[in-house]
Amino acid sequence: MAGRPPDAFEAALAWLRQKERATAEVVAWLAGRGYAAEEIEAQVARLTEIGELDDERFVRRYAEDKRELRGWGPERIREALSSRGVASDLVEMALEADSHDAQVRRASDLLARRGRPLDVDADRGRALGYLTRRGYEYEVAYEAVRTAAARPSAPG
Repeated sequence: MAGRPPDAFEAALAWLRQKERATAEVVAWLAGRGYAAEEIEAQVARLTEIGELDDERFVRRYAEDKRELRGWGPERIREALSSRGVASDLVEMALEADSHDAQVRRASDLLARRGRPLDVDADRGRALGYLTRRGYEYEVAYEAVRTAAARPSAPG
């Protein structure tokens, strides 16, 4: 039948296959399209049962992608996942996988790739601000700036 809107399951499945999302995002998206709460609940359960919707998998992949591809720190990842309606215990689970040393190494590498000088206090202060805005705790950012500043400069 032409022009018939898809049922909630088909609509959500098509949307999820474009990009993985959190359960709360799917619920809000379906509600915004006028599906009834009972229908949403039933279809979200069905999507979860068949493995198309999995918040644990979503937070793990999301955190890994943001760490590795965007250089985000834990605070920025926490904020982004929370804004997507992910349960705080799942958010914390995803962040536990990121050790202090790994954060320092990633933040230091981020500064090295950025290629800005770290010779004077003002430069290091700007780098510190940059890392804290990216979601690194102050102590991690400070250690990363010190590590990056101690690296020998590439010959120009």
